[in-house]
Amino acid sequence: MPLEVIGAGLGRTGTVSLKLALEQLGFGPCYHMTELLMHPDHAAGWVRAADGHPDWEGIFSGYAATVDYPGCSFWRELARRYPSAKVLLSVRDPDQWFESTQATIFSDASSATLNASPLRGFFEKTVWRDLSDRVHDRAFMVELFRRHNAEVERTIPKERLLVYNVTQGWTPLCNFLGAPIPDNPFPCTNSRDEYAARSAARAKAAASTIAEWGEEIRAHLNRQRTPD
Repeated sequence: MPLEVIGAGLGRTGTVSLKLALEQLGFGPCYHMTELLMHPDHAAGWVRAADGHPDWEGIFSGYAATVDYPGCSFWRELARRYPSAKVLLSVRDPDQWFESTQATIFSDASSATLNASPLRGFFEKTVWRDLSDRVHDRAFMVELFRRHNAEVERTIPKERLLVYNVTQGWTPLCNFLGAPIPDNPFPCTNSRDEYAARSAARAKAAASTIAEWGEEIRAHLNRQRTPD
């Protein structure tokens, strides 16, 4: 199936909640970094894409949408490849975004796990490719975040683009996608505290592996899809 929704927003802009919301609205499965961590064999296809030899149909086989890394690193290419897809730019306050990344995806603990994993090459060519060694530099990162968002807004026609903060809930998202508004609350998950709690439990139990990380993510997402 061709992609119907392309998420251009960087990670830590509510993308796990957005993944669950899109799937609930019928735009699923939705590709997110969690899919890669649950299926490490996907990494080779993304590395080939980073090297200029993408097989987008193979990478997104069975998926209707993508948000978060690694897809957001290729938003321009995907928008060209799927001209009928709508583009969703998830945003938040730039300084809050930076602080969230430092406590989660770009924390020392997360970096250590990924640096020691077979996926290091994948991360270097996709997520980290524009960051160099400045991932903890607030001024650099905030400017990168603003520049990324401005470039998406400058490039994508307004009728094809939704600039969206997950705190806005269902209404603007559903109106943009032409979907009915659900009766249940908008998903709210993978907060900084939740991420930190999982990381702490992982560190206490044992040195984590990508496989263990993937299983934790799978269990977390399943709980969110089937709330008590």
